[in-house]
Amino acid sequence: MNQRPGNQLFDAYFTARDMREVFCDQGRVQAMLDFEAALARAEARIGLIPHTAVAPIEAACQAGHYDFAALGEAIATAGNSAIPLVKALGKQIAANNAEAERYVHLGATSQDVMDSGLVLQLRRALALIDSDLAQLGQILAIQAQRYVATPLAGRTWLQHATPVTLGMKIAGWLGAVTRNRQRLLELKPRLLVLQFGGASGTLAALGEQAMPIAQALAEELQLTLPDQPWHTQRDRLVEFGSVLGLIAGSLGKLGRDISLLMQTEAGEVFEPSAPGKGGSSTMPHKRNPVGAAVLIGAATRIPGLLSTLFSAMPQEHERSLGLWHAEWETLPEICCLVSGSLKQALLVAQGLEVDAERMARNLDLTQGLVLAEAVSIVLAQRVGRDTAHHLLEQCCKRAVAEQRHLRAVLGDEPQVTAELSLAELDHLLDPAHYLGQARTWVERAVAEHSALTA
Repeated sequence: MNQRPGNQLFDAYFTARDMREVFCDQGRVQAMLDFEAALARAEARIGLIPHTAVAPIEAACQAGHYDFAALGEAIATAGNSAIPLVKALGKQIAANNAEAERYVHLGATSQDVMDSGLVLQLRRALALIDSDLAQLGQILAIQAQRYVATPLAGRTWLQHATPVTLGMKIAGWLGAVTRNRQRLLELKPRLLVLQFGGASGTLAALGEQAMPIAQALAEELQLTLPDQPWHTQRDRLVEFGSVLGLIAGSLGKLGRDISLLMQTEAGEVFEPSAPGKGGSSTMPHKRNPVGAAVLIGAATRIPGLLSTLFSAMPQEHERSLGLWHAEWETLPEICCLVSGSLKQALLVAQGLEVDAERMARNLDLTQGLVLAEAVSIVLAQRVGRDTAHHLLEQCCKRAVAEQRHLRAVLGDEPQVTAELSLAELDHLLDPAHYLGQARTWVERAVAEHSALTA
């Protein structure tokens, strides 16, 4: 295998190795050659070419036979990768069987080879992504149940709000993973289709045998035969790219939450530690969220790549100039970025380190203020909403001004103690008693994940 030199320093950080293998030169060339071999088998099945031509063509359809550097140079002149590859394929076949060479690539066009080859690559990519998503979902389901009753401060506008649980937060990540898996399942039949139209999409070169050959070719490649060729109808690819963008965004949300919880001022949840992980070149104490950085980075980069796919959709007439070309590296790069994000998410989710004591201390940073709503709701039922809200507002201001716990201020307020006993105040100001439907949200998210996995 002759790999052209490339920028590989960041591959291990941003891309999963198995996904990079799908879209490396070897993967791209082999997918196109798989199309050519399948085309020969299909045409022999229908009787367009002799069966004796199939074996020599198949034997030549091995990517290891070809010089990728030479192909790359030829692409600069040819304008696409299929033209020089088909020429090289013909020479390879002719060297062993001149008769068989006559039947290679019969009735197909360059875009048929490249687009169908891409679909074969995307099938592998989709399987890898779905597998990682399913594994991530299972890990998150376990973690959500583990921390279903672990209180921590809810945060709105980056300020402490009412208490939530860590399990509820994880369930939010889980729900997004499940929905994205559902989206992949829904688009799969639309994405995994054959591209086969010949020069202008009519398959005129194959005459009356065109449709039988197209159906046979689809069967050989285990793809669906679509209603018509889609040379300049790119919605299938853009839909897939868009769902990958949603996956990246969902993982970016997970990464953002983790990175904020890891901040020194919070210190509640951490990525798993490992020798040399998250250190600084100058500050020995640092523990940086390096996994979360990949998740956030992919979520930041992919929207720009998606804009290229959307911009390339208005392709002219039956075959496009330039817009098709703009896709070639874009969708593979999105797949690679999502794969790297998923690998990091799996590591982070599996090894979460949780400091429940720090969560409890942080919940009390406002000295009970985050539970003012709990007191106000109960008090409103006894003295009216406006009166209760105004009274709690004044008590909160006094607690801040006097640097006292809200419990102490409320205990000194006659209008409050006339309605609420000290035991009731203690109950209302306990975060564990004001978690609402947090457990229900976890149960529902886990159930939806389990239903999809079953």
